[in-house]
Amino acid sequence: MGLSSLSLLSVLGCERTENSQLIRIGITSRPRMLDPRKATDALSSRVNRLLYRQLIDFDESFLPIPDLAIWQVLSPTHYRFTLQEQPRFHHGKPMTAHDVVATYQSVLDVDFGSAHRGSLKGIKSIVALNDQQVDFILSAEDALFVGRLVIGILPADLVQQQHAFHEQPIGSGACTFVSLTEQKLVLQRAKDQVLMEFIPVKDATVRVLKLEKGELDVTQNDLSPELVNYCQTQKSLKVEWHSGTNFGYIGFNFEDALLAQPEMRQAIAHGIDRQAIVNAMFDGHARLAGGLLVPEHWSGASDIPAYDYDPVKAKQLLSQVTIPEELVKKDSTNQRVIELSYKTSNDPTRIRLATIYQSQLKEIGIHLNIQSYDWGTFYSDIKKGRFQLYSLAWVGIKSPDIFQYVFDSEAIPPNGANRGRYRDELADRLIRQAGKTPSLDEQAKLYRQLQHRLQETLAIMPLWYEEQYSVMRSNVTGYQLYSDGRLDGLLNVQKS
Repeated sequence: MGLSSLSLLSVLGCERTENSQLIRIGITSRPRMLDPRKATDALSSRVNRLLYRQLIDFDESFLPIPDLAIWQVLSPTHYRFTLQEQPRFHHGKPMTAHDVVATYQSVLDVDFGSAHRGSLKGIKSIVALNDQQVDFILSAEDALFVGRLVIGILPADLVQQQHAFHEQPIGSGACTFVSLTEQKLVLQRAKDQVLMEFIPVKDATVRVLKLEKGELDVTQNDLSPELVNYCQTQKSLKVEWHSGTNFGYIGFNFEDALLAQPEMRQAIAHGIDRQAIVNAMFDGHARLAGGLLVPEHWSGASDIPAYDYDPVKAKQLLSQVTIPEELVKKDSTNQRVIELSYKTSNDPTRIRLATIYQSQLKEIGIHLNIQSYDWGTFYSDIKKGRFQLYSLAWVGIKSPDIFQYVFDSEAIPPNGANRGRYRDELADRLIRQAGKTPSLDEQAKLYRQLQHRLQETLAIMPLWYEEQYSVMRSNVTGYQLYSDGRLDGLLNVQKS
């Protein structure tokens, strides 16, 4: 954001009259999918938590805990869930075990096309024993099964009618659906009838402008560091922070002749000064990452060796890289230069990060060609493996089954999210062994070994865990932030 943007923000007009019965939330785009069986993006999943209830949730160590139901493990392949609550759906029908069955059977229906079917494909059958109890029978042992049951429960009568939940959500959550247009999504809190408007404002500067004018009450994340700093200086606004689990990383293409070489990946890791970037770009509101899971996770690893910033070592490693003759380049002083392409989205903050990587890697003899695209084009290229380097973040990760999804050699798209085409026999063995180990302690040991192996082979380059933050009008109270970025804090927001 340039000086003109900050100047614009400093000369804003008068504020709108406040309405204490209306909370307006600024978001980057409209939620893509309000049917929890098909929602995969972070915003939709967070909004769906407000509309629907799920069988389980997670505690602060990311272990599964009951939400709607408690469970018994009757055998390694037989789980029984008992509803402790039977809330009413928003169309008046009380929830029963039959609704649980209908929801999960529809997810497993190949023709329905749920993106969550892959993580639940081990379910052999689902049977409602009565109105409160449901049995899940698995085709094979799955130690992480309980943590997979996070789909919002839908009413069976409407599932059978093939109701369009994405257009007219009907759940049993703390909020009811009011309306959805291109301009806004409107929900109503059941406990006090307060309306919540989710208003898409793509441009971050405009989002802050609307906060200052009183056209928005709160926004969470997705601002540039300069904008956040600006908000902290305004009397009409306040900024709150919370530790976060969003894991930023740089991905490598292991099918690329250069990046397949460990020395190349290690040189990049030693050539980027992560701490300097955290200090400059995030004003310290991030912490360096070792593994995909935060150390506080029940299977997190706090002792993963880091690739510290060391340009001398980076240059030594680069000298060991075998460069195909057709890729050899020379700079103006006739020194060998390695050229790599780096893909990112056209988000201004991500482009600025890319230019920092470019500057730092230039010092060790790597010329980084930055290619920025709109989100759809960028993401499509990443899934198809059309990249050398790229950067993304994993958001809201709770279950260690993420390792199978991201790093298993059989999880290359479209079978998973192994976008870098990483293949490692030891990593595969640890992933599969952990998935079959019933003991939580033994699982944790295996997942920690796996994270050390992923770091040793630089399956990806860990960057940092970014903190969560909210920017609110000064008269907004009661908003709570969560490490995974959920929007549950909106359920208690008030305006004075």
